[in-house]
Amino acid sequence: MSFTCTECGYSTVKWLGRCPECQAWGTLEEKGAGKTSVKTKVKKSSGAKSINQIDSTLAQAKTTYVSEFDRVLGGGIVPGAVVLLSGEPGVGKSTLLLDVASRIAKFGSKVLYVTGEESAGQVRLRAERINALEDSLLLAAETDLGAVLGMIEAEEPDMLIVDSIQTLASSEIDGVPGGVTQVREVAAALIREAKARSLPTVLVGHITKDGTIAGPRLLEHLVDVVCNFEGERHSRLRLLRAVKNRFGPTDDVGCFDMEENGIKSLEDPSGLFLSRSGSNPPGTCLTVTQEGKRPLLVEVQSLITESAGGQSRRSVSGVDSSRVAMMLAVLSQKIGPINLAKSDVFTATVGGAKLAEPASDLAICLSLASAAIGKPMAAKFVAIGEISLSGEIRNVPNLGQRLNEASRLGITHAIVAHGALRNVSTPQGMRVKECEHVSEAVELLLGGK
Repeated sequence: MSFTCTECGYSTVKWLGRCPECQAWGTLEEKGAGKTSVKTKVKKSSGAKSINQIDSTLAQAKTTYVSEFDRVLGGGIVPGAVVLLSGEPGVGKSTLLLDVASRIAKFGSKVLYVTGEESAGQVRLRAERINALEDSLLLAAETDLGAVLGMIEAEEPDMLIVDSIQTLASSEIDGVPGGVTQVREVAAALIREAKARSLPTVLVGHITKDGTIAGPRLLEHLVDVVCNFEGERHSRLRLLRAVKNRFGPTDDVGCFDMEENGIKSLEDPSGLFLSRSGSNPPGTCLTVTQEGKRPLLVEVQSLITESAGGQSRRSVSGVDSSRVAMMLAVLSQKIGPINLAKSDVFTATVGGAKLAEPASDLAICLSLASAAIGKPMAAKFVAIGEISLSGEIRNVPNLGQRLNEASRLGITHAIVAHGALRNVSTPQGMRVKECEHVSEAVELLLGGK
């Protein structure tokens, strides 16, 4: 007799209230006693080969004809590779994969799309909406693993998409669909088929309330690539990140624009994060953040009003509330005329962008100062730098790449940390000012220089 965790698959001989592996409470369930010993038959080996005799061309990536998807995968999808794609419900996982499948089918490859969550008619309606109807795109609404393996045997597709892995089940295995045992065995069977046939496979995975992939943790180790599809429900922007990638880097991000007629790759997404008006009101500042290797120009806006009640409010959107609170403290302590203790402060980004790195500190600080003073900053101006508690402006990594991105989008002025340009070449036509302290940057703002 044994007890198995339904979250991560951890097994123990006695019941525990909390799983030692994933720290989840009340997830250990009793299982029947298994065999104490297993005799493995010795099979005839096909023989090992010299590494110099291995054909490396079989592992070269092939394009999916979706540029941002290829960027995250490392240039394309490798034959026999298994990709696990996860994301919150409604973020657009099925729409993205249906678009990828139709583009691959458009160029002559046969794609088998297996859906276990929707009917074939529902997927057909989505395909009509995003213009993804292709003769080489085969659609099957199936939840039985044996039937799916039979389709692979009969159709011999060039690519397999399973939406989702939690809906498939095998009649030969005990457990409900989506359970630890079923997910582990179903994934193992599909991975074996993918490796044996050099069949690129994409598996859609559900996520739990805390944002982790549902099912046994072993699932992430079995696959070759693990990707997360992220995005706010009320924003058009979607980001694809690779958490694990055996064939490429994991520090790149794919950007997509979710529209009514489908999803499109955004090779230049900075335009989504800028306001459309030509004016430059007080409280507005531009900065350059980095998502993976990609620099993005983002606009930060702040609004400061007199508090109506006895307690001031602090509201943020797209920025870290703790960093905004720190910038407010630095401004109040290091800049004499600015006192925001009795004011309501609202700070947000444009277009649903998220600023998480410290390189946006200077832009947030100048945005707050501009709103407090009531004076706009110069047009075509960008601020890049981290601010310490003493008010010192610190240099940030990849400054040259950030400045080049700002210059490409028409920015002509920038403020950076003192000494940051020592090993960085300034883009042609851009004037970059080095400031050592935030008070110096605010003085430049006040003086209009």
